[in-house]
Amino acid sequence: MSQYFQIHPENPQKRLLRQAVDIVREGGVVVYPTDSSYAIGCLLDDKAAMERIQHIRQLNDKHNFTLVCRDLSEISHYAQVDNINYRLLKTLTPGAYTFILKATREVPRRLQNPKRKTIGIRIPDHVVTQAFLAELNQPLVSSTLILPNEDLPMTDPYQIRVYLEHQVDLIMDGGFCGHDPTTVIDLTGERPEILRQGKGEVDWLVEH
Repeated sequence: MSQYFQIHPENPQKRLLRQAVDIVREGGVVVYPTDSSYAIGCLLDDKAAMERIQHIRQLNDKHNFTLVCRDLSEISHYAQVDNINYRLLKTLTPGAYTFILKATREVPRRLQNPKRKTIGIRIPDHVVTQAFLAELNQPLVSSTLILPNEDLPMTDPYQIRVYLEHQVDLIMDGGFCGHDPTTVIDLTGERPEILRQGKGEVDWLVEH
């Protein structure tokens, strides 16, 4: 049976955030809200927890997980960011974007794209997620919470509880989330390339 925390969407309770951190650090799998949809995540170095997420979502080994970070300094620890891309990231974060960047050695090989050695990274614009990541003091390996045979992510925390209370360790109820995916931007080439148009605006690309 999973824990179920109702987190205040504007003033997250410190006590619950600390308990959430303890659960994740002990190998837990957590469902949490973001600015685009609910996500499911675990610690970066917790291979067993990541395999549990793969089992819950019925993902194969080729699925690309995202590293969810709290700020730019954390991103630079796990991805190679030059000055041009740094300025772009500073403009677009936090926000509903996933950025494809070359991974550093801090990223386990199992999380990197096997051919390109890249990693997807993002900083969600969500009060609960930001407060949780600040308390955790490290990124989360995450995937959008889409159940097997479904096309859209789950948005209702009560429904999530019904389906997953025996499969995850913690559900963080931050209210209803949307079901729009993030906009995915590849920053490994000479120019930013939009791989998927999602919630994040791309008007800025036309201007450049």
